[in-house]
Amino acid sequence: GCHDKAVLLYEYVGKRMVDLQHTEVPDAYRGRGIAKHLAKAALDFVVEEDLKAHLTCWYIQKYVKENPLPQYLEHLQP
Repeated sequence: GCHDKAVLLYEYVGKRMVDLQHTEVPDAYRGRGIAKHLAKAALDFVVEEDLKAHLTCWYIQKYVKENPLPQYLEHLQP
C-alpha cells in the first residue's frame, strides 16, 4: 500500500510550471532525511527541465530557505 512509501505529490499547472504540493514519509522512516532527499530531487528536476515551481508544500518551502541555492531560487514562481 501507499502507507509504507515516501511520496512527493506534484501537479503540472501549465506547460512549464509544476506545483510541488506535499511530501509524506511513513512514521517508521521519519527522522532519516528522506523528505530532504525528496525535496532536493524535486528541485533538481525543476532546474534540469528548466521549469518554474510553485511551492505549496511547507517542507519544500523550508528546504529552500535552508538551501537558498541560486539555481533553485531562479526557478521559483515569484
